[in-house]
Amino acid sequence: MDRNRQASGLSRRQFLKYGGAALAASVVGTTGYLALSNESGEISVERILIPIRRLPPALEGFTIAQLSDIHLLPYTRPAFVAKAVAVANSLNPDLTVLTGDYVWRESEAMFELAPLIAALNARYGVYGILGNHDYWLDVDLVKAGFREARIPLLINEHIPITLGGSTLVLAGLDDGWAGRPDLDTTLAGAPADAPVVLLLHEPDLADVYGPDGRSVLQLAGHSHGGQVRLPGSGALVLPYLGQKYDFGLYRVNDMWLYTNRGLGNISVPLRLNCTPEVTLFTLVRV
Repeated sequence: MDRNRQASGLSRRQFLKYGGAALAASVVGTTGYLALSNESGEISVERILIPIRRLPPALEGFTIAQLSDIHLLPYTRPAFVAKAVAVANSLNPDLTVLTGDYVWRESEAMFELAPLIAALNARYGVYGILGNHDYWLDVDLVKAGFREARIPLLINEHIPITLGGSTLVLAGLDDGWAGRPDLDTTLAGAPADAPVVLLLHEPDLADVYGPDGRSVLQLAGHSHGGQVRLPGSGALVLPYLGQKYDFGLYRVNDMWLYTNRGLGNISVPLRLNCTPEVTLFTLVRV
């Protein structure tokens, strides 16, 4: 869909250069304070109720754990990812999803990440999608890492999850900035009356897919919540397609959207008022 891949006004190189420079400049002179306040090593568990009209009774209470934007190495270390995986598993989710951007500067780090995410466990499986950095670095290596971890990547495809005679559709779109997302292809053959949970890395594309009406919930990442948020002014730097819905829960038409703050860091090894998160969603009937 060409409108989802339009030029942002910044090339990938410019985005990484100027975004990092702006974030670094914003913290000059406050190093001592930030060293005491940096939340990069912390993990917050966010528990979110998602009310869905006409949710089949068998899906009442169904839980989904989300991890996003791991960006393994150099700032995000394997031990921290292992800690996040343990947190996710401790929530005993029905389903676990990974919503893109797995490594940052070192493509080979994907093979360090593979055994870590392979330890994720959920009753109805673990699934992932791609993010823009996965394409920018080496998408083939990322795909190979997922094969090694035995975790399916959903790229313009869906998986029906059936329990108690009812079906939940998990739909994964290709990345909205660097890939070729196609919702019609993704949902081809899906049960028309089943609720659809849409995985799409970039949150601002909810404005494109929310009005479609087929998805009840989009799970996104991408923005990192800005990594650094100042009281009264919010995020200092936000990426293309992650500026309008930068973190938390939103309602876009009849679709819920949740933007996960992610686990990892890029540009600077810093989080302030923006703790890394693992999210647990519970579907409830209204």
